[in-house]
Amino acid sequence: MITNNTVNALRFLSADSVERANSGHPGMPLGMADIAEVLWRDHLNHSPSNPSWFNRDRFVLSNGHGSMLLYSLLHLSGYDLSIEDLKDFRQLGSKTPGHPEYGITAGVETTTGPLGQGIANAVGLAIAEKNLASKINSEHVKVIDHFTYCFLGDGCLMEGISHEAMSLAGVLKLNKLICFYDSNGISIDGEIDSWYQDDIALRCKSYNWNVIDNVDGHDRNAINQAIEQAKESTKPTMIVCKTSIGYGADSKQDSASSHGAALGAEILSKLRSNLNWDYEPFEIPDEIYKDWNAVEKGKQLELDWEEECAELRNANPSKAELFDRLVNNELPKDFDTKFDAFLDELSSNTDSVASRKASQIVLERMTELLPEMIGGSADLTGSNNTNTKASVALSDDFSGNYIYYGVREFGMNAVMNGMALHGGIIPYAGTFLVFMDYGRNAVRMSALMGIRTIYVFSHDSVALGEDGPTHQPIEHLTTLRATPNMHTWRPANLLETAIAWQSSVKRKDGPSSLILSRQNLNYFNNSNISEICLGGYFVEKRDEAKINLIATGSEVATAIAAAETLMKEDILCSVASVPCIETLKTNKDAYNKIFDNNKTNIVIECSHPMSWYEHTNNVIGISSFGESGKGDVLLDHFGFSPDKVAQKVKEII
Repeated sequence: MITNNTVNALRFLSADSVERANSGHPGMPLGMADIAEVLWRDHLNHSPSNPSWFNRDRFVLSNGHGSMLLYSLLHLSGYDLSIEDLKDFRQLGSKTPGHPEYGITAGVETTTGPLGQGIANAVGLAIAEKNLASKINSEHVKVIDHFTYCFLGDGCLMEGISHEAMSLAGVLKLNKLICFYDSNGISIDGEIDSWYQDDIALRCKSYNWNVIDNVDGHDRNAINQAIEQAKESTKPTMIVCKTSIGYGADSKQDSASSHGAALGAEILSKLRSNLNWDYEPFEIPDEIYKDWNAVEKGKQLELDWEEECAELRNANPSKAELFDRLVNNELPKDFDTKFDAFLDELSSNTDSVASRKASQIVLERMTELLPEMIGGSADLTGSNNTNTKASVALSDDFSGNYIYYGVREFGMNAVMNGMALHGGIIPYAGTFLVFMDYGRNAVRMSALMGIRTIYVFSHDSVALGEDGPTHQPIEHLTTLRATPNMHTWRPANLLETAIAWQSSVKRKDGPSSLILSRQNLNYFNNSNISEICLGGYFVEKRDEAKINLIATGSEVATAIAAAETLMKEDILCSVASVPCIETLKTNKDAYNKIFDNNKTNIVIECSHPMSWYEHTNNVIGISSFGESGKGDVLLDHFGFSPDKVAQKVKEII
């Protein structure tokens, strides 16, 4: 047994914290402590007194159930994470939640809980580093120059998202991505041989990765040598580390019993004896703290980096100005002025276009103003219209601004989260709305983390037509709107689409989804930009009307036409467009006028009605799956022609 107390401090802080909480996962921290010690003390460039230092190496714990390993590393290295915080592991309101959470704990780069997403985030982090380095660095000045390290386990590799993200990483030659596979042969249900026999080394080689196989995960020299070798590779690297889960935990070593539960007093006592650890729980000798403390080293790294930044400012002031803006996560100072002028141009545009095409028109201007935008699509570029004339694919020239993700919706979404977390990048990418389900958990994670990831979901209703119910979304808008901290925009024309994009790029505290149509949308006049920005407004306001018809997207024009039909029968209706209900809810005056308690409020949307019932009981929607047929035929079939909407309104009133 290894009796290196510098390493064992990690083990006992982790095991004792799990024991105190009587909840958690001690096995992985015990097994990966040796790898963590070598990486963090000898290789990781970071600054505990400034966790957001831009040129730090990024460390991702994809097997996030082993969170106490990361918390122990942060505490010992000198981050703002006290011994009392470790004692509060898994307690309400603590800095040490059950799985690492971005924004809760200083030094945690991403929220990892659902297995596999961490490695995909790491791919996004590595893409961002390589892209920004290509844009900003020169041969002699390298202000962006850092690695992304990722710990992962069998569960991460079993999840399909790992295949999606790692395959893309190999194609993109992300040589500064170095991963450590905790190959211990154990998962929650026991020994994995009965259900998982992948040759991980061979699998990674097929992805065009550099593989360093059969590394003893408890041999300091072997681990160090593997990292040194990985740093020299022209490919992403997988270091396959053979470890013992629950290392030193007597009968629970190499057993699933150490995976997801406290060890218990008896085993913990034997662990102390086996590793010659003579200290009480949470007692760490001063000499060990001194060995671990990385504060001064981190400050020196920052000072060296500032000198490099000064060289950039002297050598290339315009590039330095862009760099400073990206580091500070700021839009250009003239962005609003220039984009507002663009909005004024659009106000006079009377074209009837599909909102997916409108989105592309807006993106042409948006990407011109914001070089930090990186777009993409999951093999649907021509359908999502996510590319522009200025789109340049990331390839051998990594300074481009577009990623062809292939058919990898889940991987795409989680990779975008990684890019957003890195900073200096505004990622957006598209797929069909119905395929949001494939990447749903990554969409949820961006909302949970409160990061600026922009999802472009086209083909928004049964009106897409002949592809049929497998491709026609029904419940998806309800799912998005039920997701806390998600802003869901369903624009009805070109101007609304532009404002949806403007809102999405300016929003820094959460993701946005743009819901776009395949079919052309009929033009209607709505040139009051300030009203649209409220998230909802009246397209037609009739003071005598007792009925408010409230619609989104393609149904706004339908509601206008239905109101005209009803007027012939002396039934007066006002018509409102609500492109983003989340934004509207923050503007109480506008909300209360549209959802007026003194009027009959009727929502019209070619989608499941559930997301509207908190606002009104009167919803004209679809609660069945779609059909295969021409789009206009299906709209009539499901009751979304103007005449049928008018008839339903009469039935309601």
